[in-house]
Amino acid sequence: MDMLKELYETVEDRRRQQAEGSYTCYLFQQGLDKILKKCGEECSEVIIAAKNGKQEDTVGELSDLLYHLTVLMVNEGIPYEAVEAELARRHQKQGNLKTFHQVDKNT
Repeated sequence: MDMLKELYETVEDRRRQQAEGSYTCYLFQQGLDKILKKCGEECSEVIIAAKNGKQEDTVGELSDLLYHLTVLMVNEGIPYEAVEAELARRHQKQGNLKTFHQVDKNT
């Protein structure tokens, strides 16, 4: 089984079961603001770990971020399959390089 899908199912189960002492259940009890705060913190930690250049630390922080994003998905009722389908759709795209607006710094 896909590890990310298994993580999603475990997080879903924690939401339904409300196991005592579960960090995941704690996040659900605290609500969206706490979950978003943790997503932001973990994102920053990924950036710092990557800038420090230690792959082991970056892998750990990426794992933390994916976990918290999964909690966010479950909290918001976003099915795993919806994200999987969107990623598959984007994988089919070609020539999708975005053009960036040029800013004239002299004006």
